[in-house]
Amino acid sequence: MLEISHVTKRYGGKTAVCDVSLNAEAGRLVALLGPNGSGKTTLMKMIAGLVCPNDGEIRFDGDPVGVATKRHIAYMPTEAYFYNYMTARDAGRYYSDFFADFSMERYLRSLEEEHLDPAGKIRTMSSGMVAKVKLALTFARDSRLTMLDEPLNGIDIIARERTLALIQAHHTAERTLIISSHLVDELEPMIDDAVFMKDGVVALAGTAQRIHEQYGVGIVEMYRRIYGEGGVEGHA
Repeated sequence: MLEISHVTKRYGGKTAVCDVSLNAEAGRLVALLGPNGSGKTTLMKMIAGLVCPNDGEIRFDGDPVGVATKRHIAYMPTEAYFYNYMTARDAGRYYSDFFADFSMERYLRSLEEEHLDPAGKIRTMSSGMVAKVKLALTFARDSRLTMLDEPLNGIDIIARERTLALIQAHHTAERTLIISSHLVDELEPMIDDAVFMKDGVVALAGTAQRIHEQYGVGIVEMYRRIYGEGGVEGHA
């Protein structure tokens, strides 16, 4: 489904992503792991078609990532992207204008389930409430590839549990999920494939099962090994 071949992205004299090659298959949950500044967000923005690589190529179902592929790819950034005037309902209308696969009915139902007022101004909401709005917007699309950038950041334990439940509910055989995070322990039980990024390169990539078989540890412990002193690099 998703093919990333020798992709590099530079900003001025800084290389944010360096010679990354990865594949993601349909129906998999791929965890893009690493501390802040490791290149996760830049890679996701390139997959979403928001940033162009300096070198290499990204293909979705055989087509180069671009205008045509955006209708199949949903991306939830970590930063706020709403206009100050927007209510939760306004945000849904905004998505309806841009994405043909967006379901306003499903979105409003999600807001109701999360006890969020569609008429409420987003700028007055707590970080946890805004996170719920962003997730509801993203999952109201029928995208075949959904990317969530740090969806667990800035929310309390209860909100995290609900977020993880939503992710699990939308993890289907038809939809590939790519989730970036440095909060690994919450995600580990649902990870199919793990990609550990460090300083813009892939330090280790493989299925969760193969990583366990090869190294004898789970994803959390492998995270400690890679980002602690020394480090482990390679493909499992």
